[in-house]
Amino acid sequence: MKFSVFNFQFSKGVKFLTLSFSLLAISLGLTAFIPPTYRMAKLKYNGGGDWYADRTALPNLIAYCNANLKTNFHPEESIVEAGSREIFNYPFIYMTGHGNVVFSDQEIRNLRQYLTGGGFLHIDDNYGLDKFIRPQMKRVFPELNFVELPANHAIYNQKFKFSGGLPKIHEHDNKRPQGFALIYKGRIVCYYTYECDLGNGWEDFGTYPEDTQETRTKALKMGANLVQYALTQ
Repeated sequence: MKFSVFNFQFSKGVKFLTLSFSLLAISLGLTAFIPPTYRMAKLKYNGGGDWYADRTALPNLIAYCNANLKTNFHPEESIVEAGSREIFNYPFIYMTGHGNVVFSDQEIRNLRQYLTGGGFLHIDDNYGLDKFIRPQMKRVFPELNFVELPANHAIYNQKFKFSGGLPKIHEHDNKRPQGFALIYKGRIVCYYTYECDLGNGWEDFGTYPEDTQETRTKALKMGANLVQYALTQ
């Protein structure tokens, strides 16, 4: 068994915390049980928005990544609040919803410390989130603006290739899907999917009758690309 190990460190005023991320290259068709070494989390926030949306999305993405990237995520998602010290235990945090988002000053400081120290946040607009999340993230990074990533960016060219950039998963207002990033000192700390709704595509097949298995597979592949990029950038 061959292991490729990536270290994930948080600093910036907090104690160093190192997590190992293993991509397993399995040979001889033999595997041994390895306890899950890390978790993926959904962000719980205040303001009244439905942070709990897409209930089956993350467990399905986790299973897909474990099967196709040979990651070793715990099969169930965790829930973490923006102001919690527990946030530093998660290499990849997913945020979604349709409504209002409000971060306290303490949550702003904590979230910035998490992201500048090595964390990664994927924000997925589930329709209606855009006007609320942009001003809140501006509070986290006043010096940064969201920039749209080009179709040839590495995030679209990980294990799975998306030559046209972010795929369209769920229709909202007949707009093209866009993937935006906050880039801090050359590293993407936050990736924001707009007019795409990746999380809907990760949910159990049949949750949205208009979606096809092909669309769901595209969503899971793009999600796997995000995870792979976040763990290795």
